[in-house]
Amino acid sequence: MNEAVIQLKNLSKYFTVETNFWGKPTSVLKAVDDFTLDIFRGEAFGLVGESGCGKSTVGKMIAGLYKPTSGEIIFQDGTDLAKLSTKDRRKYCQNIQLIFQDPYASLNPRMKVEEIIAEPLKLIGKTDSGEIYDRTKYLMECVGLSDYHMDRYPHEFSGGQRQRIGIARALAMNPDIIVCDEPVSALDVSVQAQVLNLLDDLKKEFSLTYLFIAHGLNVVKHISDRVGVMYMGQLVEYAEKNELYNNPQHPYTQALLSAIPSPNPHRKKEQILLKGEVTSPIDPPDKCRFCTRCFRKEEKCEKLSCPTWTEVSPGHFVSCHLFQ
Repeated sequence: MNEAVIQLKNLSKYFTVETNFWGKPTSVLKAVDDFTLDIFRGEAFGLVGESGCGKSTVGKMIAGLYKPTSGEIIFQDGTDLAKLSTKDRRKYCQNIQLIFQDPYASLNPRMKVEEIIAEPLKLIGKTDSGEIYDRTKYLMECVGLSDYHMDRYPHEFSGGQRQRIGIARALAMNPDIIVCDEPVSALDVSVQAQVLNLLDDLKKEFSLTYLFIAHGLNVVKHISDRVGVMYMGQLVEYAEKNELYNNPQHPYTQALLSAIPSPNPHRKKEQILLKGEVTSPIDPPDKCRFCTRCFRKEEKCEKLSCPTWTEVSPGHFVSCHLFQ
């Protein structure tokens, strides 16, 4: 049986939009709502969905940048990270690292590359300068950079090289899981392929576990073992990669896959165009949030509350009234 590095149980994150005279919330934005997922050791789990669906919020809660409104984040040792104080949560920072979307904004422009990569090592108490230098040099070689780059500043690198520096910094702590928050969306297409191949190689070399967040299903397919699809703060379908791409069940997943351009210009591909109004994430109704745009909806979809999970095939789960 696979060992779960992180277990997310009924995880939610709400942001207050309006309050009354006494400061009590009267309107709430539900960025993530009742999110449940296990991420297993050694796998890359791809999390996709349109902008604003809550993908990055999930990653930031795992990394400790956001405190959940409710729910549990169970680490592999059984600790519920959601219940820890800020001081106690710091002990787990080296186990969970983050690769940010913007490779320039995530690097201190006043620090040299050697200092950027070595900083996490110093924060955990390493004082041997020779050991720190050797570790920094080794990590730079792992991500495809040379040791003569160590004395340069971030602005002297290209976008792809800066992202490699961010990856090296994340590896410095020997983490159990790395949250990759859209790590290639700010890069050129040709550079995206290089960074994805690098992440895949590092996963095998260091036995890493990834939560890979991205917009495009075509990007996630290259690196992921399992893929989950989010819509309006909720997970609607997840399965093994090939199963999801070859046999999508949820109407939203089918619409996303139909939007991927075909590499063959002579092959016509029918695209599913979603119509209707997008449900507001502010105080959403207790029902399927996709039913206002769903091209397969039935009468029960608008009457019943939020759908529960159904296992349509081994390891393939979908949250939709059509399967219940």
